[in-house]
Amino acid sequence: MPDNNDKTEILCDQVLRACSSKTPLAIRSGNSKLFYGRDVQGEPLPLDEHNGILSYKASELVITARSGSRISDIESALDEHGQQLAFEPPCHSDQSTIGGAIACGLSGPARPFHGAARDFVLGAKIINGKGELMQFGGQVMKNVAGYDVSRLMVGAQGTLGVLLEISLKVLPKAEAETTLAFEIDAVEGHKMLRGWLIDGHPVTASCHYQGVLSVRLSSTENSISNAHRKMGGEVVANDLWQQLRHQSHPCFEQANLWRLSLPPAAVIHNEDDQLIEWGGALRWKVSNNDLFEQAQRLGGHATRYNINSSPAQENSSDEIFQPLQAGMLAIHKRIKHALDPNNILNPARLYKEL
Repeated sequence: MPDNNDKTEILCDQVLRACSSKTPLAIRSGNSKLFYGRDVQGEPLPLDEHNGILSYKASELVITARSGSRISDIESALDEHGQQLAFEPPCHSDQSTIGGAIACGLSGPARPFHGAARDFVLGAKIINGKGELMQFGGQVMKNVAGYDVSRLMVGAQGTLGVLLEISLKVLPKAEAETTLAFEIDAVEGHKMLRGWLIDGHPVTASCHYQGVLSVRLSSTENSISNAHRKMGGEVVANDLWQQLRHQSHPCFEQANLWRLSLPPAAVIHNEDDQLIEWGGALRWKVSNNDLFEQAQRLGGHATRYNINSSPAQENSSDEIFQPLQAGMLAIHKRIKHALDPNNILNPARLYKEL
């Protein structure tokens, strides 16, 4: 079998040929997030064999891996040194890859407390739509001058470049974790949570669902004990956070599920029928109605999020992501044209116009 340097050349050649013939490419790896976007019709460009950890400097909190590396393998390596991917990327299967996690830009329960996926990206190596190998960023935080293209890849779902390698900042794991539960409505729960954050309690995740507010504390044993004494609440099992991170919670099995990113204090009718994360900034709500307009009116955006459904077909009238305003769509088109002038990389994956 060819080594990974040869595989990089093979991928570059395939993109170059596709560019010459203007053949669309469907970028694939673990295939665990096919539901998250529109269906791409094109010649497959598989990345699952382009894998492996290239560099891991535990003392410097930096890891570099090929995009086809499984998240589980990366986390096993980090665990040996008591470290973690602090943005807690969802794994929808045991084949979920780090390239897919970064391309989709999804973060788990710790996102408002540790940071989003894009905040941990230090650098990336990509193939653009012209078949050119490009390197952006590096392996330290203070190395970016000008436009940070490596972070532009986060959430682009391969439409701007084929992700080959990613350098990420990692963080130490906490000494201990505890989950506290409180029976309280969503509005009052939000007020309590804000108070705890102002008081400096070591909150690293929150969830309100069916009348119960759950809060994760991550710190030293002594700090958690002191926080619990001041906050109150019942100590419960910690498995909720893995269910939310990997989206295996029963909430995600429902049809017509929407992911709403909103200002934390925004109010939506019947809040108690939602699952609320991120201190109110992330809502999961089932609705047969289109929620794009409502989310925009509240100062946020909406995404259709049916894990068990097939990707929307190119000719489908259903948008997956919040429709872009004309000015923003024009900017997206210019960036797309600069990196992929023939529109061959995952065309229409995010929007029909791209």
